[in-house]
Amino acid sequence: MSISVRLNKDDTELFKSYAKLNNISVSELVRRAVTEKIEDEYDIQVANEAYEEFLKDPETKSLEEFKKELEMI
Repeated sequence: MSISVRLNKDDTELFKSYAKLNNISVSELVRRAVTEKIEDEYDIQVANEAYEEFLKDPETKSLEEFKKELEMI
């Protein structure tokens, strides 16, 4: 798939310079940046859901208690 992105002159130079500095293509730079953004937003969503679940039942356990519960010790 091919995607076009319109950039102004300053952004174009910035992207090219950064890509060159990191020895990657501008396409790879954009792919990595978008992928990282998606992953970050997904991680935030999962963390928020876990926090909401914790608020419903805020019981905590130590690592040792958790290991015993899972019969790891």
